Amino acid sequence: MEKVSHFLEGLSEWSGRAVAWLTLLMVLITFAVVVLRYGFDTGWIGLQEVITYLHAAVFMLGAAYTLRHEGHVRVDIFYHRLGPRGKALVDLLGTLLLLWPMCLFIAFISWDYVAVSWERLETSNEPGGLPFVYLLKSLLLLMPLLLMLQGLAGVLQNWQVLRGRRRGQSDEHQQEVL
Repeated sequence: MEKVSHFLEGLSEWSGRAVAWLTLLMVLITFAVVVLRYGFDTGWIGLQEVITYLHAAVFMLGAAYTLRHEGHVRVDIFYHRLGPRGKALVDLLGTLLLLWPMCLFIAFISWDYVAVSWERLETSNEPGGLPFVYLLKSLLLLMPLLLMLQGLAGVLQNWQVLRGRRRGQSDEHQQEVL
């Protein structure tokens, strides 16, 4: 179970770090657009759309990384007062009752929307726009998938805590703790 959890967390970590570089690229392209527009009185719609694509990718593909590092919004009324097992139970129930249903709902309502876009190989409506709208819309399916996988890593870890085993401890150390 720990190997699966570690692999899934590694996937979230990798995707988050990879997406972080898109932020730098987005800043550089935005700078180029501004220089082209105000310095040379020219511009390209496609270059402006790249910024939109990158912005969407940063937020949608970075969500699992944010969840992994507990950077998400948490309304903390009682959570901080709980011990490790109480926190594990809240996190486990939150994943099972809130995160996964929300991800399944997003994937379900997005499926046809994305499928039609792929079927048509949808392109931008703007003259000179990018011909990859179907790839952009695919993020609507990739985001919930990555979130569900990170949620599974959390479920496995929280289940271990509830069973009395903390992540990364050996059986000998568990016997000492118990």
